[in-house]
Amino acid sequence: MTDHDAIAHFTTALSDARSEAQAYDALCDLAKQTVGAKLFTVMTADMQAMLARRAYTDDPLNYPTSGTKPIEMDRWFEQVHTRHETFVANTLAEIDTVFPDAELIGQLGCGSVVNLPVILRGEMVATVNMLHEEGFYTPERVAAVRNVVTLPAMTAMALAETFGENIA
Repeated sequence: MTDHDAIAHFTTALSDARSEAQAYDALCDLAKQTVGAKLFTVMTADMQAMLARRAYTDDPLNYPTSGTKPIEMDRWFEQVHTRHETFVANTLAEIDTVFPDAELIGQLGCGSVVNLPVILRGEMVATVNMLHEEGFYTPERVAAVRNVVTLPAMTAMALAETFGENIA
C-alpha cells in the first residue's frame, strides 16, 4: 500500500470514527502501514496535574489504558515536551536510559522507539509512540513519521478530544 492509499484509508476511517478508540485505531493503522510499528500507543499529558495517561494502545495486555503516571522532568521531557522534538532511540540500551519499562519492551521484541509530540493550541498534548525491532527507525523512517504521521496525529487527537462532547 502506498502512502497515498494509506492516507486515503485513514481519512475514511477517521471520518467514520464515533469514539476516541476508533480515531486512534485509524491513526495506528496509518502508522503501521506507512512507517511500521510492533507496538503503538498514545500518551496524553495533563501539564496542570503533571500526569500522563495512556489514551490508546494496540497491546492492552502489556500496556493497558488504565491509570496515570507522574510526568518526569528529565532530558526526554525537555526534548519532547519543551522543544516539541521527536525522540528516537534505536537500541534497547538507549531506551533504558529514559524508560523504566525497557525490559518489557525488549521482551515484546522491540528495541527501537519514536515518540512524536502532538502539538495543539501551541502546547504538547500527547505523544504518539511507535516501537519496533532494534535499529528499525532509520532516518528515512523518522522522516516518514514527521512527514506522514504528524498532521493525521493532530487531527486524530483533536477529534478524540471532541468525543466527550457527544458529537453525533
